[in-house]
Amino acid sequence: MEKIRIQKVLAQAGLASRRSVEEMVLQGRITVNGLLVTSLPCFVEAGDQVLVDGQPVRKRPQEKTYILLNKPRGAVCTSRDEPGFDRPTAVGLIPDMGQRIYCVGRLDEDSTGLILLTNDGELTNRLTHPSRGITKTYIVRVEGRPDRSDLESLRRGMVLDGARTGPTTVDVLDDSSHAETLLQMRLAEGRNRQIRRMLARLEHEVTRLHLSAIGPISDRGLKIGHWRYLSSKEVESLMRIAGLSAEGAPRDESQPAAPRRKPRVGFVEKSRRSTHPPRRPAGPAGPAGPAGPTGSRRSQDKGKLRRRRRP
Repeated sequence: MEKIRIQKVLAQAGLASRRSVEEMVLQGRITVNGLLVTSLPCFVEAGDQVLVDGQPVRKRPQEKTYILLNKPRGAVCTSRDEPGFDRPTAVGLIPDMGQRIYCVGRLDEDSTGLILLTNDGELTNRLTHPSRGITKTYIVRVEGRPDRSDLESLRRGMVLDGARTGPTTVDVLDDSSHAETLLQMRLAEGRNRQIRRMLARLEHEVTRLHLSAIGPISDRGLKIGHWRYLSSKEVESLMRIAGLSAEGAPRDESQPAAPRRKPRVGFVEKSRRSTHPPRRPAGPAGPAGPAGPTGSRRSQDKGKLRRRRRP
């Protein structure tokens, strides 16, 4: 179980700054599991009872964080690498947020592309569950030229590990070279190295694989190795896909709230009238005009008749 410095625990709880916590220790105001803390460093773990001035420390509600990383090649999607390896990690590419974040899904070490990082456990569980089927878009460069039969096999699916893969949308982006072909593949599955294995079955080795979009979120404007926060609209779209409420989604402060517009009253009636030519004023326009003397005299007679019938 992970142990954390007591300064960090109390600072995250909003009780005091880390330097102030050090002074509180020297003043003898902090106990852990009934024992007075008299010196530093002091580490605590989940389940430890921490008291300040005899009062239990309550954890502050954790603010949700949503980050989009364009993972470079060679980085692994984890917070800690396996023993004996010293590869860069996706979490390590993000500055310390003061809270634990983790990857939503995985990309293998040799692939590049988008990875979501968050501390929202419920959203992570929903998005990674096979029943959600969030569509991901990949740009894939392969050796050789897949023929029509190969493309149809990818689209229909093939058996991997005793189970058939789901349907895949495949588009050829560039086949001008006989040595290699650039494909775009969209699929809603996430089996281990699925695209590489499917193309290897067809004897087309993958030389480059890049995840360019996760649902409606694309890598546009985000260079490989860079990261950014998700906007409120992007978080809301992921919440809808996951079947969750977007009430807790952060507001994008860089975008001002759109003003509420008043409804355009009578818009339909105005558009209908504009389709007819304007009426010509009554007057001496000549006998051939639609509003000539004859038409004008009739309208005057009708007006006289109405006035006579009034009581």
